[in-house]
Amino acid sequence: MRTLSRRLMLTLALTGVLAASAAALAVAADKDLIVFDWSGYEDPSFHSKYVEKNGDSPTFAFFGDEDEAFEKVRSGFKSDLGHPCSQSVVKWREAGLLQPLDTSKITGWKDLNPGIMAMKDLATTADGKAWFMPWDWGNTQLTYNSDKVDEKDVQSLKAFADPKFKGKVSIGDNVDDAYALASLAIGLKDWTMMTDDQFKQASDFLRQVHKNIRSYWTDTTDIVQLLSGGEVDLAWAWNDATVQSAAAGAPIKSKKDTAEGISTWVCGYVLFKDAPDNVDKAYDYLNAINDPDVAKVLVKDWGYGQANAKGMAGVDQAVLKEKGYDDVQKFVDKTLFQSPVPSALKLKMIAEFEKIKAGY
Repeated sequence: MRTLSRRLMLTLALTGVLAASAAALAVAADKDLIVFDWSGYEDPSFHSKYVEKNGDSPTFAFFGDEDEAFEKVRSGFKSDLGHPCSQSVVKWREAGLLQPLDTSKITGWKDLNPGIMAMKDLATTADGKAWFMPWDWGNTQLTYNSDKVDEKDVQSLKAFADPKFKGKVSIGDNVDDAYALASLAIGLKDWTMMTDDQFKQASDFLRQVHKNIRSYWTDTTDIVQLLSGGEVDLAWAWNDATVQSAAAGAPIKSKKDTAEGISTWVCGYVLFKDAPDNVDKAYDYLNAINDPDVAKVLVKDWGYGQANAKGMAGVDQAVLKEKGYDDVQKFVDKTLFQSPVPSALKLKMIAEFEKIKAGY
């Protein structure tokens, strides 16, 4: 679910596995480990200890969203590690794409945030097997240009459908974030229980938002440019959009305390069942990104939390407060967690969102 910056989107031709595989390897380095990821996560500051041990970064291949990634892997694309988010882990596992993790090989496994690890059917299954190492977590939230938008006008997520913002709105070209916004807007915090009537209400809300859309953003670079360049004044965006825009000097702020709240997601790494290369190096990579020192980079430079609780405890309190992680419970109480939805509902969301974007 999470593209950070420097979009290196690949275009995979689905006419053959070999063609797809060749197109996918966008950043080639250590050929013994292939990581299928969101662009931006190839940042060496996330895996410096992997480089120290192995002499180079892994080879990275990139995807634009998790449904795209799922179809590519299911069609035969080979990789060792993948980076899905909370709403997709069950789908990937049930499709037989993954193999269990050997947690004895993951340094700091026991340091992972207890609240995240307790989430049902996410990191582990009832039989005790581990399938997913949570790593980064954050929010999709109302983000606005404070020079052009009065905060009193964005107290509610319904602002996205307010005609006063016609032509000045952007939300992600991402079905999960779109329906998270719509679910919150209609007062639904648990989208796994969405009824047919609530689905219609949420879709109708997105149709109203569509009337105000200037552009559907595709990654952080895209939305930062839209916000910083003054093309849009109001966005539904990830934490790093605010961090990067503000770092560039733009008057962009996020608002976590709208009447309806925010959406929260957790992303992490999985080991593919048919991992073709060096599994030992896969664990070297997991250990490198799970290092507590990485939290300082992830929080300060990207605005995300690290799932390693020991890492978060080591981040300067002033930085945690600045990024909104000093009192997590304060906003967890008013959040929609992007947990897996039933497959039939997810397919409905995908089909309806395509119609909405097309103006139907």
